[in-house]
Amino acid sequence: MNVAYLTAGAGGMFCGSCMRDNTLVSALTSLGLDAVLVPTYTPIRTDGDDVSIDQVFFGGINVYLQQKLPFLRWLPTWFDQFLNRPGLIRWATKGGMQTSPQQLGALAVSMLQGMEGRQRKEVRRLCDWLRREFDPDVVMLSNLLIGGCVPELKRRLDCRVYVTLQGDDIFLNDLIEPYKARALAQLRKLVRHVDGFLVNSRYYANYMGELLEIPADKLHVTPLGIDLRDAPAPTWTQAGTNADAVARAAAPTIGFLARLAPEKGLHRLVDAFIHLRERHCPAARLKIAGWLGPQHRSYAEEQLARLDEAGLGDAYECVGEVDRQAKQEFLRSIDVLTVPTVYHEPKGLYVLEALASGVPVVQPSHGAFPELLASTGGGLLVPPDDPAALASSLASLLNDPDQRHALAVAGYESVVQRHSAEAMAEATWRIISAQR
Repeated sequence: MNVAYLTAGAGGMFCGSCMRDNTLVSALTSLGLDAVLVPTYTPIRTDGDDVSIDQVFFGGINVYLQQKLPFLRWLPTWFDQFLNRPGLIRWATKGGMQTSPQQLGALAVSMLQGMEGRQRKEVRRLCDWLRREFDPDVVMLSNLLIGGCVPELKRRLDCRVYVTLQGDDIFLNDLIEPYKARALAQLRKLVRHVDGFLVNSRYYANYMGELLEIPADKLHVTPLGIDLRDAPAPTWTQAGTNADAVARAAAPTIGFLARLAPEKGLHRLVDAFIHLRERHCPAARLKIAGWLGPQHRSYAEEQLARLDEAGLGDAYECVGEVDRQAKQEFLRSIDVLTVPTVYHEPKGLYVLEALASGVPVVQPSHGAFPELLASTGGGLLVPPDDPAALASSLASLLNDPDQRHALAVAGYESVVQRHSAEAMAEATWRIISAQR
């Protein structure tokens, strides 16, 4: 079976969806499928081996210019190839992409219109390349927002199409009217052309099923998985005998590993950490890691300034963006991880990454987190937007090495058994092969 997976690049930042898609395609290849990862909008950025092709379809520069300048829709192919060069797109988006809500809305609607939109030339180019170079039996998409091409893919390639839903609502909710309503209407029209939708939690299946009016028999819940091939196995010893644990016993450390953006809830953690230091654990430390885009720089600086103003300047460390090796070192240096998101997270890769390193988690009880922690047994749930409750749960783990150890062991073993890249790929294969 030939599988082409279209993934949406995130403009120079580490993106959980890109990393998941990259891991899945690599694992599908290991199962014996002929699978190819095809970037759209921008090249992807992942902290593992990038298995995507060195081409970009629906290049971000190109689709934007075709939206704004009608004559570009008729220029020759060589000009499109120039604008779609991965190196050029990387250079243009290296600081993150910023577009006005009105421009973004009009472009999103046009892209969802496919052959009836202003980017129809790009739809033809994608179909031509796939038919000529790969002839896929199955085309998979990383979200439905790039799904305007689906009807034409089905017509010209006679293939089955599956879509992973992993955050489409977040983008949709950020659109302004009338574009939000128009985009939602287009998404609902596309549902009938899709053979199946893959989601990583029952919560998100129910939510997106209702939002997009997806028939229940088209929704398939598959496990979220991560690449464990180079993950260093934690050393399971009781607290007090592990050298690293002894060294940190006097100053237990909380970690935050996500984009430094409001939706990831760094401000909630800052509230909780100040409360924790004042009332529960005066020696606790905080380590912060994650990609910071220019649009969120003032937000991140404000949160760090709040810690400084609370007299905690020497109690935290912000290490910034981390690659794969640095991320593993970061996780080994903390005792518990929390990312108290504001939005309802559809995935939660950082939860699995922490558990794979033997680090328990404390997460808000919304989105995919209740199911993820029920599956792994590797952490605690707290009421959302309740800094005092978050501080209390963090303190309970920091002050109880035995409980921390028990959660870490359960979480690690569950990730290895049920949330590996191989488990994710096998579940995906069963779905896309069942309708042959």
